[in-house]
Amino acid sequence: MERGRRLLSEIDGEAGERVAASLSGIAPDFARYLLEFPFGDIYARPGLALRDREIATIAALTAMGTATPQLKVHIEAGLKVGLSRDEIVEIVMQMAVYAGFPAALNGLQAAKEVFAACDEAI
Repeated sequence: MERGRRLLSEIDGEAGERVAASLSGIAPDFARYLLEFPFGDIYARPGLALRDREIATIAALTAMGTATPQLKVHIEAGLKVGLSRDEIVEIVMQMAVYAGFPAALNGLQAAKEVFAACDEAI
């Protein structure tokens, strides 16, 4: 649990903490699972750097086409672990080939919104 909390903070910062906290009133067990499994177990595994894991996550969430809030969190996380905006755009565009243009368009819109929010925060 603690390893998951540490990695979530490192990858997603406040955005990840907000997601976990938002679940405390309705599904505290699910918030714990979120910390323990994806971050405490999977993200903590050796073999891929956090940057590589975020590339895979951004691609998967874009391809799903139904997870815009989570995609935005992981686009921000991608920036935090060293992906450039251009790399994120390319990852999302690549998904047009495998997930279709609508999924890629939605992903690009999500990226645009995250980039704009980052610019406003500066």
